[in-house]
Amino acid sequence: MGSLGKDAASAGERVVLAVNGVRREAAGVDPSTTLLEFLRTRTPVRGPKLGCGEGGCGACVVLISKYDPTTDEVTEFSASSCLTLVGSLNHCSVTTSEGIGNTRDGYHPVQQRLAGFHASQCGFCTPGMCMSIFSALVKADKPGAAGEPAPPPGFSKLTSCEAEHAVSGNLCRCTGYRPIVDACKSFAADVDLEDLGLNSFWKKGADRAEVGKLPEYSSGAVCTFPEFLKSEIKASVDNQTNNVPAAIAGEDGWYHPRSIQELHSLFDSNWFDEKSVKIVASNTGAGVYKDQDLYEKYIDIKGIPELSVINRSNKGVEIGAAVSISKAIEVFSDGTPVFRKIAGHLSKVASPFVRNTATVGGNVIMAQRLQFPSDIATVLLAAGSTVTIQTASKMLCLTLEEFLEQPPCDAKTILLNIFVPDWGSDNVIFETSRAAPRPFGNAVSYVNSAFLARTSGDAASGELIVDEICLAFGAYGVGHASRARKVEEFLKGKSVSASVILEAVRLLKDVISPSEGTTHPEYRVSLAVSFLFSFLSSLATDLDEPAKAITPNGISTNGTMNGNGASSLEKQSKVGSDDLPIRSRQELVFTEEYKPVGKPTTKAGAELQASGEAVYVDDIPSPKDCLYGAFIYSTHPHAHIKGVNFKSSLASKKVITVISAKDIPAGGRNIGSSFPGLGDEALFGDPVSEFAGQNIGVVIAETQKYAYMAAKQAVIEYSTENLEPPILTIEDAIQHDSYFHPPPFLAPKPIGDFEQGMSEADHKILSGEIPEVTQNVVADCLGIPYHNVRIITRRVGGGFGGKAMKGCHVACACAVAAFKLRRPVRMYLDRKTDMIMAGGRHPMKVKYSVGFKSDGTLTALHLDLGINAGISPDVSPALPSAIVGALKKYNWGALALDVKVCKTNVSSKSAMRGPGDVQGCFIAEAIIEHVASALAADTNTVRRKNLHGFESLTKFYGDAAGEASTYSLVEIFDKLASSPEYRTRAAAVERFNGGSRWKKRGISCVPITYEVRLRPTPGKVSIMNDGSIAVEVGGVEIGQGLYTKVKQMTAYGLAELCSDADGLLDKVRVIQADTLSMIQGGFTGGSTTSETSCEAVRLSCATLVERLKPIKESLESKSGAPAPWKALITQATMASVNLSAQAYWTPDPAFVKYINYGAAVSEVEIDVLTGGTTILRSDLVYDCGQSLNPAVDLGQVEGAFVQGVGFFTNEEYTTNADGLVVNDGTWTYKIPTVDTIPKQLNVELLTSARDKKRVLSSKASGEPPLLMAASVHCAMREAIRAARKDFSASSPLTFQMDVPATMADVKELCGLDVVERHLQSLSSAAAGPNAGVKA
Repeated sequence: MGSLGKDAASAGERVVLAVNGVRREAAGVDPSTTLLEFLRTRTPVRGPKLGCGEGGCGACVVLISKYDPTTDEVTEFSASSCLTLVGSLNHCSVTTSEGIGNTRDGYHPVQQRLAGFHASQCGFCTPGMCMSIFSALVKADKPGAAGEPAPPPGFSKLTSCEAEHAVSGNLCRCTGYRPIVDACKSFAADVDLEDLGLNSFWKKGADRAEVGKLPEYSSGAVCTFPEFLKSEIKASVDNQTNNVPAAIAGEDGWYHPRSIQELHSLFDSNWFDEKSVKIVASNTGAGVYKDQDLYEKYIDIKGIPELSVINRSNKGVEIGAAVSISKAIEVFSDGTPVFRKIAGHLSKVASPFVRNTATVGGNVIMAQRLQFPSDIATVLLAAGSTVTIQTASKMLCLTLEEFLEQPPCDAKTILLNIFVPDWGSDNVIFETSRAAPRPFGNAVSYVNSAFLARTSGDAASGELIVDEICLAFGAYGVGHASRARKVEEFLKGKSVSASVILEAVRLLKDVISPSEGTTHPEYRVSLAVSFLFSFLSSLATDLDEPAKAITPNGISTNGTMNGNGASSLEKQSKVGSDDLPIRSRQELVFTEEYKPVGKPTTKAGAELQASGEAVYVDDIPSPKDCLYGAFIYSTHPHAHIKGVNFKSSLASKKVITVISAKDIPAGGRNIGSSFPGLGDEALFGDPVSEFAGQNIGVVIAETQKYAYMAAKQAVIEYSTENLEPPILTIEDAIQHDSYFHPPPFLAPKPIGDFEQGMSEADHKILSGEIPEVTQNVVADCLGIPYHNVRIITRRVGGGFGGKAMKGCHVACACAVAAFKLRRPVRMYLDRKTDMIMAGGRHPMKVKYSVGFKSDGTLTALHLDLGINAGISPDVSPALPSAIVGALKKYNWGALALDVKVCKTNVSSKSAMRGPGDVQGCFIAEAIIEHVASALAADTNTVRRKNLHGFESLTKFYGDAAGEASTYSLVEIFDKLASSPEYRTRAAAVERFNGGSRWKKRGISCVPITYEVRLRPTPGKVSIMNDGSIAVEVGGVEIGQGLYTKVKQMTAYGLAELCSDADGLLDKVRVIQADTLSMIQGGFTGGSTTSETSCEAVRLSCATLVERLKPIKESLESKSGAPAPWKALITQATMASVNLSAQAYWTPDPAFVKYINYGAAVSEVEIDVLTGGTTILRSDLVYDCGQSLNPAVDLGQVEGAFVQGVGFFTNEEYTTNADGLVVNDGTWTYKIPTVDTIPKQLNVELLTSARDKKRVLSSKASGEPPLLMAASVHCAMREAIRAARKDFSASSPLTFQMDVPATMADVKELCGLDVVERHLQSLSSAAAGPNAGVKA
């Protein structure tokens, strides 16, 4: 059989596919090439982006279409192009965001509505969002059954609920999702358009919302499968000879067997080797278990008919192993209650675009072979499924339980199908549950479970007797899903009561035993207990609980009760909080005074971003002879690097060279980043690696994939001889006096007399992104003048400061490699390396002593603060002043500080959006809540009492306090916390908690202050001969709307010369930042870049107005009419007037800083059984001054708030014992998604008093609103406090709740044993004289 592959190759053909209607051949590509790689390197397509390479972010989503010539039907589905292999797509059609609409052919309504609803900020992921929505529309608008009603004109058949789910797998770091959901809902036939948020199609509150005002939508307008490809497919079918097997090999290294027999022929061939041959159906497993080496050959098993069977009978459903999860959901949805519950659970596995290609069999095989924490295996196990497998010698039929318990099967063992029996509808109860950080899926479960019981009624007592029962649990930290046999045996033949459940729980705790190294082991055991308790309670006649107990925030329950017994879950079938639709309200004030400044104009380039035509760095075509790099990094925190070798592998053969510190040219320095005045960080660890994650070298290869794979083959030799142990923690640093010392101008100053303040207290609590910098650093690294380095930056995707300094390392590494090799070098970090390099926010340790009076008035605070800065200063020395700046929102009376910025052997920490301020805000709230708890006082009363008056504000903030008329915090706080509505809601929360045992709510109002600093900024305005205008600023567009505001300011600044300011707006183009053209550009950060850039542009415009005004007046005096803009510029050109003006704006030395104010009320619901949190509502009021663009500022407020929600609730930045980040990708690091944002999000932009010192009286909006997310954390604390009151008299109501407060943390604070304690009390009551107490 050795020649089989080669012989068949002659019958094979190259992969042919259509990309946006154009025929493409995948000729000469590596067999491991993904569709994304093919699109981005072999076609002009740039819309799909590489965000994670794991199928976890949605940036690469495309629409794939397949044609069946026998039925003449086209099937379309969304897919992750980063996981889909191009070799598996012969005769498929691929549609990307450019293919549905673009600049040349016109934009698609999806793209136009995303832009019009202000749903794109940085825009990097918008094409993927666009394709997820488009795919949902294509699916919804498929021709239905005859007689199915058509949707109203302009709408789709999509429902509002489906619209929210359409982007459930797409991540957005910018917008906060609300406007994206609104854009998607605008297509839904059941939407009330009046409910949709701010948009450019109608003026909210003034105009009627009508579908006719939206860009017109009609289904089927985009051809997803071209006719030429249909013809080719028909021709290839006609040419096939029935007696000759279909081509099973191709010149591209792909084999496509058409039967099990052909597959085994391949297995038997002499070239088959598990290490170099990969068997694939969809390749989505590569998102979880990354390929560690290249493969030479691929065997695609999707074409084997036996693996795609779907058979239904009265006995059950048989599903082929290669059937997609989405198709399985479709099959099970149209069945008995048990099947429908299976479908419901499967719809929470992965995300829509992964489920469309991932196979049921692949998921089960990963569970069996690789211990993947599968939901599917657990659910099918409980349903009594059987599997058919084909080994090298025989076919076997096993129960799923037997299959999972076998040793991991080898690559030659093929799962053929899965059979799920039909349990009928008589007296069968089936329930599935999962606890995960995201309700809609796209997150692995902490624990999943599925329970099936058949019951009978006892005629005498009316009780249900358990006849049969299956209890399956998975994902809790063991090899695979398993049944709790001991518990099942115990329950058989019994009627369920509190004492029976208690004993079942005790038995279960012996069974559920997470293996060593599992995160949150006690929490997982507690979850399993909660799931069992919830299920068994529904079988007990005297336990009326817990109703829908397991729903919020990733806790999804699929429960059904059939037959005679009535389930408590059905009795109380109210909508779970997770199923509430997303709603919003925006209150904005628009001003015409400085038009078009102040108008909510659509973000510049939003449609370009949606179509995928907006160019980001990696979209620039590679130059000729370009090489690619990937970092090799240390995994040891402090060690000599003795050498770097490579394993013997296919990938290591692709290494061209390794660049390291020795390749830095003479005269250059080993420098990777530098913040002026604060310190440097080395580019390479040489000769000692100083932290785990430090760059040791750069592997250079011919493609980015080869470089990635080759870097994985590196083996670093370490030695710790004569080295001190690493310093990893704040405690270690303090012990070794390892500190960075902030320069005096950055050190926060004490306020007042702390000792006197403490003496006055009645009570005391004592407790023990930067182009110019990149230019400079690259030049220093190479030892060349700055003018020989040019950094050009058009736009940045998802830039929130987290990589402000880290990007320099990549630029320097490329520069050193290019300098040595004399060839262009580019690098695109893979997600894992990127996460390891980014460093994360600063870990902190806080101790405080606070004095306060009996009425809650604060008298003194001493703060003892340790900050883990990592190995280099980065911007860490600036953090203490930011922390204290946010902390000073309250009048502490006197403030004393002991701040230590610790130098440790971990990666240097990043200045991520709101650095220091967000931690300072949290610290302030933790202390205030401690004080309120100690006094048994209302927290908001203590907050309000200690808000500054203007006098104390000036004492704490100095000149930044500004004029008294601009101090709006008290007004904002009273508007929210002292309103009748707040009191009504607080009373409703109290009532809810009094009547609900297993769900608790909390509500909290948090004020914020945020001090910003104005920086000198350049701007340049040039008017072209045709009247169009080019503008340059030092800042970079990172999604914050900088270019949009600058365009508006340009039009305003020149409005004196042109009566049509809006027309002028269309003539303005802001061009990319260029360090040789716009020097002293400074950095984009600190939230003030937009306003200072606008002011520099306004000054430039003023110069031009001064030059052009005499010509305008001359023209008008001759004609007696306003001078047309074009005529004015023509005349000026002829008169040799300089039409370019540049300004370098510097702030008034007396007004360098000002304070931003805001407050937020958040109401949450926690699930005591699982720790899940649902944010029911958040109301934000933010003082935006006179907004330069209310639409942009609203987007900043919402996006920052939701990003803050992630920081406070879910984003765990976990490291191993050596300080190396382990939550290093989308599988483990969970940012907010559309299903974790507030169910109702209301925002008011407050227009505060004018202040001529600020730019047109505007204020910053980029970072300050993030702090308002502390209201969610505080509301969670209130809800937990309510639970602790209920469940344990001994639990103190003052407790420490760290950030982030994850599901595990919430559950632990509520009590890991609440179920047992509750059952114990019920059992005791039932055994005593008062038996029969209601639960």
